[in-house]
Amino acid sequence: MTARAMDRGLRVFWYLLLAFLYAPLAVVVFYSFNAINSSARFAGFSLTWYQQLFSNDAIIGALLNTVALALTSSLIAIVIGGMLGYGFYRYRLRRLSWLIWLIYLPMVMPDIIFGIAEMIFFIAIDERLGILAPGLGTMIIAHVTFQVPFIALLVNARLLALDPQLFEAAQDLYAAPWQRARFFLLPVLSPAIVSSFLLALTLSIDDFVISFFTAGPESTTLPIYIWSAIKKGVTPEVNAIATLMIGSVFLMALISLVVQRRPSASSTTNRSASS
Repeated sequence: MTARAMDRGLRVFWYLLLAFLYAPLAVVVFYSFNAINSSARFAGFSLTWYQQLFSNDAIIGALLNTVALALTSSLIAIVIGGMLGYGFYRYRLRRLSWLIWLIYLPMVMPDIIFGIAEMIFFIAIDERLGILAPGLGTMIIAHVTFQVPFIALLVNARLLALDPQLFEAAQDLYAAPWQRARFFLLPVLSPAIVSSFLLALTLSIDDFVISFFTAGPESTTLPIYIWSAIKKGVTPEVNAIATLMIGSVFLMALISLVVQRRPSASSTTNRSASS
């Protein structure tokens, strides 16, 4: 087999794989513009279901809960995860592999086990202390717990890619700790921080299982609403909600990709110094 034939075969395989991955999403988007209430026959292009979507108070409430949950949990997770990632790097020579192993656990643990554990914990605390009743607050705490590991590992990976002499140079220049953080760490880590924040947003918006087990009666999110709605059958209105969620996730992934591809301040400085 020639190299050209192999390249052509790999290209065909790549296109087939993309079709396999994205064809179901394309079908959902396509039928969200259907003029009739059917997911089997397309009767014409219409925005009727999007109009009904934004006039439905239950959906608007679920959307607001989703946005509040995603933004609040992501901001909290960025602070905690960023400090944890820096701590991993700062004390990387002190045999903390067991701690990193513990951080990995929420990432690989099945969501249903994690969600049930969170629910039992919150109920036990609420029965004994009268706090942490199921609701938006418990959902924020639960989301932070599975967002932090991703952020910590991303920030730590970014720090490990830096030249250790840069930290020594900042100290040799008599920079105070806050100056090292303000003028060195934050600019260098900004791509990782932005990417981590967008990843945390995506994880929060996409989550259903953990949200379902920790939610209260007044804290329904879009994934929970969709799960409840499809019990009556998949309607174009559900397709419209899914289309908006798909679009938001794609947008955040695109922004994250653009941020990651931007040349960082440290690489620019290194190129300037070498020239």
